Amino acid sequence: MSRCEIRICREALERAGPCFSSDYGGVVDFYGVVRSLENDRAIDGIDYEAFIPMAENELKKIALAAAEDHSLGEVTIHHRIGFVPVGEPSLFLRVSARHRGAAFAAAQRIIEQLKAVVPIWKHPVYSSVQVA
Repeated sequence: MSRCEIRICREALERAGPCFSSDYGGVVDFYGVVRSLENDRAIDGIDYEAFIPMAENELKKIALAAAEDHSLGEVTIHHRIGFVPVGEPSLFLRVSARHRGAAFAAAQRIIEQLKAVVPIWKHPVYSSVQVA
């Protein structure tokens, strides 16, 4: 049975410490960081909102399906809501698998499904200073 940890929070995401196991040789950590441009316009950050109960439920279903399909040992998904300034992460994902290929494939699948079905919406906060 895989360990799944799902969290939607308002506080800044902390840098995750190493988490290794002799059973899982591939560990992929992914941080989704707010970029300085959105649609070619400068932003100060992104304001995220979510329907939290449904978002957590969807994230759990995505994590469990990926864990089963890729024989994962761990799936951790933390998503920040509220205002996230440029340069800070809004998403942390960790997956562990027996081999690197499964870990990378699972991470990509989880991110794609998160963006497609999880009720988390982003609203860019455009900067008054525009980049030339």
